[in-house]
Amino acid sequence: MIIRDAAAPDAADICAVLRRSIVELCAVDHGDEPALLAAWLSNKTPEAIAGWMKRIDVSYLVAVDRGAIAAVGAVTDAGEVLLDYVSPDFRFRGASRALLAALEARAAERGATRCTLISTETARAFYLARGYREVSAPVRKFGMNSGYPMSRPLSPPASTLPPRQDQA
Repeated sequence: MIIRDAAAPDAADICAVLRRSIVELCAVDHGDEPALLAAWLSNKTPEAIAGWMKRIDVSYLVAVDRGAIAAVGAVTDAGEVLLDYVSPDFRFRGASRALLAALEARAAERGATRCTLISTETARAFYLARGYREVSAPVRKFGMNSGYPMSRPLSPPASTLPPRQDQA
């Protein structure tokens, strides 16, 4: 498995991973309620994702295994993890763990001293096991009461990733 910067041509595959992950893996969060699911998925289109990827202060990374995108993540230069989703086909195979480590490394390389995120109920134990701690009461997200604000201090950068493509 390799971790690399996402590129504009990846937008459709990234969209498919996001949508499948939400629908198939996050049922505890959306409860298969059509209105909640529709709200969560409403901005998950290839066009929207291609637009998100134009932000210069955000790194979009993908974990690729045998040519397929196994997981997708995004982190701001300030350390806010915006996305961290795994394809159902690659769950429990190390893609999420490797991707989160790469997101944290990228944030540290950009000067962040901590990472913050809002976890779903589905991912909550995953983040707690990786040193994240809840920092406030759950928040509503897409009409659900399952957003857990979390934070974790970062180690100094270890230059494990190549420079972001737009910075090379």
